Amino acid sequence: MTTVNANRDRRFSLLLSSVCVLFLLGVSQIATIHAAPRRPKPDANASREAFLQVYKVFTSPRCQNCHPPGDAPLQGDDSHVHLQNVKRGKDGLGVYGMRCNTCHQSANLLGEHMPPGNPKWSLPSPDHIMVFVGRSPAQLCRQLNDVKQTGGRSLQQLLEPPLSHSETVAQMKIWIDGGAACPQ
Repeated sequence: MTTVNANRDRRFSLLLSSVCVLFLLGVSQIATIHAAPRRPKPDANASREAFLQVYKVFTSPRCQNCHPPGDAPLQGDDSHVHLQNVKRGKDGLGVYGMRCNTCHQSANLLGEHMPPGNPKWSLPSPDHIMVFVGRSPAQLCRQLNDVKQTGGRSLQQLLEPPLSHSETVAQMKIWIDGGAACPQ
């Protein structure tokens, strides 16, 4: 009988140990879940409002002139067709003999009415034209959310230059953190 009792006591001890281990694992998991930092819930209303601020930048001539619906860039505050019959080209950098960097150097040129400079001056490629002209806030928002239309760039990658103005970046972050909500 003592062998039977000893085996029963061992089985009971093993079962009790297993229950204790499972209980401690459960407590550990609950503690881990509650101790993990929580991401704030996206604020869709703040996101929409931030996008409307960024939309003002996207629809300014400075942005729209390089994001027209056709293959010719626009220029000036009145967004007239670019002089010299400039065209987008296969890579967005112009066509043979009239590449963007022919006039648009790596930095601004001195003097009045000189072409602005930027080492990355170009139009979007023909595969990803990224038209801003004539887009409503909702249309442009959906376009920016679609990596097929942004040349494969994510929302985070859209924050990289040329968007260098600090307020634009701040508003873009609010928009993205808010869930990239589109205006209605």
